[in-house]
Amino acid sequence: SSCFSKESLSSPPASVEGLTVVREMASFQDIKRSPTFMVQSAQQRGILDEFQRREQHFTEEYQKNKPLCFSARAYQQTHPAKVRMGYKDADATLTSPMLLGVCDGVSQLEEFNMDPSLLPNEILRICEELAMLQLMPDVPIAPQDQYRGPISLLKEAYQTSESFGSTTVLLAALDNGTRIHGKLHPMIAVLSIGDCELLMLRRTNGRQSDLEAVFHTEMQRIDYNVQTPLQLARVDDRIDEDFDESIALEVIEKGSAVHCVSAYEGDVLILGSDGVFDNLFLDEIVEICNEILVPPPTPEFKPAPPAVLSQVAQRIVKDSHAKSDAKQGQFLDTPIGKGGKVDDTSVVVAEIVEWTEAHKEIWSQVRNRRRWQGMMACEGAQCNNPEACSTAACQADEKARQKAKAKEKANSGPEESEYSDSEDDDGDGDGDNSNANEGCSIS
Repeated sequence: SSCFSKESLSSPPASVEGLTVVREMASFQDIKRSPTFMVQSAQQRGILDEFQRREQHFTEEYQKNKPLCFSARAYQQTHPAKVRMGYKDADATLTSPMLLGVCDGVSQLEEFNMDPSLLPNEILRICEELAMLQLMPDVPIAPQDQYRGPISLLKEAYQTSESFGSTTVLLAALDNGTRIHGKLHPMIAVLSIGDCELLMLRRTNGRQSDLEAVFHTEMQRIDYNVQTPLQLARVDDRIDEDFDESIALEVIEKGSAVHCVSAYEGDVLILGSDGVFDNLFLDEIVEICNEILVPPPTPEFKPAPPAVLSQVAQRIVKDSHAKSDAKQGQFLDTPIGKGGKVDDTSVVVAEIVEWTEAHKEIWSQVRNRRRWQGMMACEGAQCNNPEACSTAACQADEKARQKAKAKEKANSGPEESEYSDSEDDDGDGDGDNSNANEGCSIS
């Protein structure tokens, strides 16, 4: 709408220059109404009241001022065509209460006598331990162990790791430490290096409505080449004699795409490698989720059974691979063209649920089991040199011992429990990792 009155337009111009101005102003009358307009005070108060009522309804239904966690399942499978070519599955997935992850390693490194699966799995394993130390609710944390965001977490994981390789990285960290207006407001920090992607779904019209996409990350590819994603690497002179780890740290610091989004109970997250998102359109993924994750019969939230999350993950991988199989001589449409892409495919399907004492107890038991595994890996009941030991579990134990000593000096109190989470990769090399990473699932 024009900001000029009829009176101003009908007033006689004082000069030729004024006539030009009037003509320009008159031309505004021919322009259609702009979507941006001035709102009067009374109308604005009404709009604000409506916004407040909507926000209050949404908050009452979805946000209960309580800590949240992930209930997740992962599934990964090497494409049959790549199995026939002899390539090893270099993907890795992570499902834990406070951190999800997908890494897509570069299989072609096998041609340089490197195991391409080592770096992706080691990176996620260390990230998992750091997340359990920094993000677990209701656990005292030493100042030096405070969570400082996904970039710091990944940097520490990379600097702790030793394996050679190259991989894309996607992490989703659930932080229960954020408060807005004095109330707990869990947030998810998403970090992406490369072309793995994350899709968040939510029942925006109430618990009994369908899931809808509310957030989606974008892939990072060099010159938009589907075969050249940004990567986190550590290589030796077999590939690049000039490689320096400072380059990898710079990739984390300057190349990472980082997003922060609000988390609500019942939200569903899909994390997938490019084998998923190059082959399936977003609406196809949403359709799969709505077909399997049906709305509850009552407005009360009820977590999806772990088996159902596994079913979603397996269906996504199956449908991704099907795109490269010709049906009656015709290939199906994909985001990158007909027939899609023959690739290893890995996916994590997670639902956000309330963190409870039952979750806490389960992960305490998992942590204790990991400690015993670490001791066995060190070939003894206690490692003689934990500071130099490369075993991730042993390093975590050493950090726990240091924390306990500091705590004893401060108040001579008992040591708090440490935590870990999901099972390690099954390591059978068959490309099927459906049961390897099973996250927190209390139903």
